Amino acid sequence: MSQQAAHRGGVVWALVITSVAGFMAALDNLVVTTALPAIREDLGGGLEDLEWTVSAYTLTFAVLLMFGAALGDRFGRRKLFGVGLAIFTVSSAAAALAPGIEELIAARAAQGVGAAIMMPLTLTLLTAAVPADKRGMAYGIWGAVNGLAVASGPLIGGALTEHVSWQWIFWLNVPLGLALLPLARIRLNESYGTGARLDSTGTLLASGGLFGIVYALIRGNIDGWSSAPVLTGLIAGGALLVGFVLHGVRGKNPMLPMRLFRNRAFSAINAASLLMFAGMFGSIFLLSQFLQGVLGYSPTEAGLRMLPWTGMPMIVAPIAGYLSDRVGSRPVVTVGLALQAVGLGWFAVVLSPDVSYAAQLPALILSGIGMALYFAPAASLVMASVRPAEQGIASGANNALREVGGALGIAVLASVFSAQGGYGSPRAFVDGLVPALWVGAGVVGLAAVAASLLPGRGAGGPVVEASAEERVAVSV
Repeated sequence: MSQQAAHRGGVVWALVITSVAGFMAALDNLVVTTALPAIREDLGGGLEDLEWTVSAYTLTFAVLLMFGAALGDRFGRRKLFGVGLAIFTVSSAAAALAPGIEELIAARAAQGVGAAIMMPLTLTLLTAAVPADKRGMAYGIWGAVNGLAVASGPLIGGALTEHVSWQWIFWLNVPLGLALLPLARIRLNESYGTGARLDSTGTLLASGGLFGIVYALIRGNIDGWSSAPVLTGLIAGGALLVGFVLHGVRGKNPMLPMRLFRNRAFSAINAASLLMFAGMFGSIFLLSQFLQGVLGYSPTEAGLRMLPWTGMPMIVAPIAGYLSDRVGSRPVVTVGLALQAVGLGWFAVVLSPDVSYAAQLPALILSGIGMALYFAPAASLVMASVRPAEQGIASGANNALREVGGALGIAVLASVFSAQGGYGSPRAFVDGLVPALWVGAGVVGLAAVAASLLPGRGAGGPVVEASAEERVAVSV
């Protein structure tokens, strides 16, 4: 075999390994949503337990993501990629074998740890393996595979739950992980970053603060909003998050330098991302249960009926990219978020215990188009808002804030749902779902307002220079 052919083979292997690993991590964000009714029936537990089944993954993923990337830069990206993949694979098996809801939640948290180490390193390993003139195509394939995972998550989860068992949404990861581990060792080259930071203080502050806030939101309607556990969670969580912000302002090497938020573009796109994911994740969490528990669809049928929403980005994203090039990213993102908000509001207007799918379809399509118009330009807006030396930090921060938004959105919308309704009857479910969807629509509407504050095309680039220590590209 010629050296050129061997190099091409190395590029293909790197693309396959990193894309499959990214698919696994992205899939587990939404794959569990259509399995929630089956999990509740099998393992028991209330609404708060179902919330933690989703949020335990997104929270640990979010708060450890930038820390995991820094670990790879310091100790070896291939080595830490293998560690993260092993943790993800073992914890997936633990989730499948979980005898109770508490054990499942713990396994989901461990999955998030593995994903936080593995996911950011997929892109750095791919970058190291692919020549500069071929990276655009490689990134496109990697991104498309990750997008497919998000789009197909509810459908894959529903099909496995209905035709095999809900445990197989986790067993699916095990053979993939076992196959990738030796391939990564053999086919990927080791690489290291320079000046990699390990911000343990920031990680602990963010983790503790977010856990306290989400815990309080989930327990508020159960224990009472003035109860000691809820107040403790809100006060302690808020204090820790304030400490995280102060650490980002004053710390020597914070994982998220707060000076980045002096840039209007960076602040606006990150606020829009957090709010958009809050409204979207919270709504999908409840709507997937509505389709099964109230309308009586099977898990597979529910997943298929969600596709006009979750799958629309695969169709519309190229159009959104074209529009961004022609008119700029700000109007495309703003219109997309507005459409997503209108779609959620449409749901809130038409839903009833016997609503037809035809009545829901316009809301699904509007929400899907809105999501697609947001996704395509959002990444470029994040990258364009900072200097090249800061793009790794910026990408990591945006990904983390999106995951945090998802966890907060589920907690907030489920809290509204349980305050106004519940699982007692189809009518009770709709009574809780409708106000929750109005809240979701309002949150995404605020995201559209935030996006409208983005600087227009040609309004100037980033204005804040990084210190020498902060010029670390933690690619995500």
